[in-house]
Amino acid sequence: MSRQEVLGQKPLHELERIRENLERLNEKIEVMIELQRHNDRSPQQPISDAPLDVMTLLSMPDHLRKTAMALCRLGRATADEIAEQTHRARAVESSYLNQLVIMTYLKKERKGRKAYFYIEKEAKGDTDG
Repeated sequence: MSRQEVLGQKPLHELERIRENLERLNEKIEVMIELQRHNDRSPQQPISDAPLDVMTLLSMPDHLRKTAMALCRLGRATADEIAEQTHRARAVESSYLNQLVIMTYLKKERKGRKAYFYIEKEAKGDTDG
């Protein structure tokens, strides 16, 4: 490989790093936009009191964030329903959902053979009486 070819690869490598960083930033901005949309539909709970607030979601690994965001959109869902949203295998989503349950971000409820996952609204602000 000639010296010119080697020198030509360095700017390409830097541009690739910049592109990857921009993609990560875009993903995080999309999360924030989606959370804002979700918050606009349910104004009774301030986002800072939500178990999955913006900072919590942004601190999650990408694969868990994608699963959590799908559940935020659906409200209550099975692993099959989440897998339809994320275009990943049901078994993968089931694993991610169970990880989020263990981390106490989600709740899980069984009805017959189906397991439903949901985000529990904190009781301190919920008074519908």
